[in-house]
Amino acid sequence: MTPSDVKATLSFSDGSPSMDLPLYKGTIGPDVIDIRKLYGQTGKFTYDPGFLSTASCNSTITYIDGDKGELLYRGYPIEQLAVNCDYLETCYLLLYGELPNESQKADFEYKVMHHTMVNEQMQFFLRGFRRDAHPMAVMTGLVGAMSAFYHDSTDINNPEHREIAAIRLIAKMPTLVSMAYKYTIGQPYIYPKNDLSYAGNFMRMMFATPCEDYKPNEVLVRAMDRIFTLHADHEQNASTSTVRLCGSSGTNPFAAIAAGVACLWGPAHGGANEACLNMLGDIQKQGGVARIGDFISKVKDKNSGVKLMGFGHRVYKNYDPRAKLMRETCHEVLNELGLQNDPLFELAMKLEKIALEDEYFVARKLYPNVDFYSGIVQRAIGIPVPLFTAIFALARTVGWIAQLNEMIGDPEYKIGRPRQLFVGAAPRDVKPIGQR
Repeated sequence: MTPSDVKATLSFSDGSPSMDLPLYKGTIGPDVIDIRKLYGQTGKFTYDPGFLSTASCNSTITYIDGDKGELLYRGYPIEQLAVNCDYLETCYLLLYGELPNESQKADFEYKVMHHTMVNEQMQFFLRGFRRDAHPMAVMTGLVGAMSAFYHDSTDINNPEHREIAAIRLIAKMPTLVSMAYKYTIGQPYIYPKNDLSYAGNFMRMMFATPCEDYKPNEVLVRAMDRIFTLHADHEQNASTSTVRLCGSSGTNPFAAIAAGVACLWGPAHGGANEACLNMLGDIQKQGGVARIGDFISKVKDKNSGVKLMGFGHRVYKNYDPRAKLMRETCHEVLNELGLQNDPLFELAMKLEKIALEDEYFVARKLYPNVDFYSGIVQRAIGIPVPLFTAIFALARTVGWIAQLNEMIGDPEYKIGRPRQLFVGAAPRDVKPIGQR
C-alpha cells in the first residue's frame, strides 16, 4: 500500500472535532480511506451492509474492474491466461505470484498429480450420506473431513503445513467430486491415473467404468480445463471472504476451505449456473423456443416475479470477460458433440441472441455471463446439473488457498470482527414470571 499525500477530512455538524483519515493508493483501482482509528478517536463505526464500500484487506492476487470488464490474476489478463496457459500453470501463478518456467511447471504437476488419491476410509465416510443428497452437501462434509484424515498438515501457522495442505486440496478435489458423483449414480469409484492431465484425469474419474477403456476427448478436456481456469479466483467475493474470515481464527486450512464450499453453494453465488440450467429446463417444459417470447415478456414485467438467470453480473457492468472465452468453448463443445440442434441448446442460443440484440437487455447491460455458458458446456459434456457447483468449488479451491495464505502472511491481519448498528431493545429489567 502506498500512502497518499492527500488526506480525507471527516467533519461533524454537531461540533465534534474533525479528524484526518489517511488515504492509500493501490497499483490500480480506487483509493481507499483508512478508518482503523475512527472508533478510537470518535467512538463511531461506519455502516456498510454487504461491505460494498469497504476494503477488508490489501491483496496482490486478483483485480477486477467491473466497468471495463477486466479480470487480472497477478496482473495477467484472464483472456491471455485462458488461451496460453493450462489450469495448473494458473494454480502455480495464484499460489506463488509468477508463472512457472518449464522445470517449475513439471515439478508442480508432478507434486499435484502424485497426491490425487484419497484415504480409502473416505469411501466409508461417503457411504453415510443418502445417495440422493445434493453434491454440495456431500462436498462440504468431505472437505471438512480431510482435516481428520490429513491431520499432519493442519497447522495454519506452519508454512510447510500450508504448502502440503494446498497441494493435497488441489490434487484431491477432482477425486472427491467424482467420488460424490459416482456414489449418487451407484457406480464404482474410479481411481486417479497420474499420467493424464489434471482435467483429463477428472474426466476419466467422472465417466469411466471398469468395464471398458476410457479415452478422454481432448476438446472436452480443454473445455473443462478452461472452466477451471476461468473460475480459479475472483477477488474478495462472498466465499473468498468466508474463507479469510474463517481462517482468521487460526482454524486449519481444510476447515476454512469447507466453509468456502458451504458459502459457494448459495444460488446467488456458485449455484448461479445450476439456477440458469434449471430456468432453461422450465422454459423447455412450457413449450421451448415457441414460448420464449412469453418468457421474455414476463422477465420485462417487474410484477411477474420471473427472473432471467445467467445474464448480467453484480460486478461486471459491461461484458463479463470470462463469458467471451466461455462462449468460444461452448460452441466448440456443441460442434464436437453434434449438439447444435439439441432442443435445450437451441433454446439457450435463441435466448443468447435476444439478450444481445433486444434493446431492453442491451440498455441494462444484461449480457450472458460466465454461468450461462459454463452451465451449457457442462451439461453437454454430461455433467448433471446438481454437480455444477461442486465443479465450481473444485476450480475455486486454489484461489481460496492463495487468499488464505496471503492473509496469514499479512502482518496487519487480525481475527475478523465486523461491527454492528444495534437497533434492538434498550437495557431493561427482568420481571418475575407472574408479572410478565
